[in-house]
This record gives sequence, structure tokens and C-alpha cells, in this order.
Amino acid sequence: MNVASTRFGIMTVPAEKVLTFPSGVLGFPEWTRYVMLDHDTDAPFKWLHCVEEASLAFVVVDPSVFHQNYQIEISAEARLEVEGSETDELSLVVILTIPSDDPSAVTANLRGPLLMNPRTRLCKQLVLAEDYPTRYPVFSPSTHAESSLISPHAEAVPA
Repeated sequence: MNVASTRFGIMTVPAEKVLTFPSGVLGFPEWTRYVMLDHDTDAPFKWLHCVEEASLAFVVVDPSVFHQNYQIEISAEARLEVEGSETDELSLVVILTIPSDDPSAVTANLRGPLLMNPRTRLCKQLVLAEDYPTRYPVFSPSTHAESSLISPHAEAVPA
């Protein structure tokens, strides 16, 4: 299927790679279908790009890349919403905010991770009661140079 993007132009993505957020992402409930795009083969970042809206995309990353102690409790209700069985390996990513005036000041929303079931392709944004911030600094001052890993190039990848 063809996916229009204001960042990447027209992309051809296999239909089976589409992820569905039945309730949308917070702030964007009307947009429910996304595709995960490889940001750069050497970087841990990915783009979560909306299939239905060419200008809607989020930079996401596995939170364990920068926060080794990030642990959350996945409720039975959330597991049910993504049709997760006891044996399903569910995955989590978090949305990054990249300030245009200082890309090295990247923050991650640890309070609203995205829960994904690679088998069913169903996803849900969680809203945690845990005391995690919505703007957790990803790079320490000594690693700000790493923010150059964020570029506008992408390829489709499995979630």
C-alpha cells in the first residue's frame, strides 16, 4: 500500500505492517493506523508514521535504550485490548519530543508508553499512574552529540 508523508514522500509499505491503535494516540483519537519506519539502521530511533494523515508522525524509541530501570505493570485490561495472550511478547516504545531550537534536549514521555502486540498488530497508548515524567531527558549533557542520530530518513520495519 502507498503511504503519503510530508517528511518522506510516497512510501510503499506492506499492508501487513500497519499497526492499529483502536483508540488512537492521545491527542489524535481520529488517527488509528500507523506504520513503524526505521529511522536509521545504526540508531535506535524509529518513526511511528500515521497512514491516514501525511503530516502526523512521532519519533519513538525502546525506553530501555536510555532508562535501564524503566519497568511498568501491564494491566490485564491493556493486554486484552491488544489481544495479548500469556505467551505474546508485547513491546513498548515511548514518544520523544525534539525541540526544534535544541535537538540535543530530547525528552521522552515515560508516563504514556505505547504498548504493541507484534502478532496482532494492535497497539494502545497507556497512561501510567506510576510516577514517571512526561518529559524525561534522553541525553545527558555528555551525550548530546548522540542527538545527531535523529534524521528525517526512514524505511519501513516490523514493530
